[in-house]
Amino acid sequence: MQYRTLGRTGVRVSTLALGAMNFGAIGRTTQDEATAIVDAALDAGVNLIDTADMYGAGESEEMVGKAIAGR
Repeated sequence: MQYRTLGRTGVRVSTLALGAMNFGAIGRTTQDEATAIVDAALDAGVNLIDTADMYGAGESEEMVGKAIAGR
């Protein structure tokens, strides 16, 4: 995985990101499916997940939170 520095922050982010807009009811993605997707992305070196409170009225963020809990 390639990484870039985010502006002047010193934070290194992967050049690929995981978009989580379709997690939940909008994309009919279950928690188990979302967790498997997040696990695969993290295992591949992705460290940037795009989510927003407007994605499924916050459901996407909740699913990502559950998927990364304890990591």
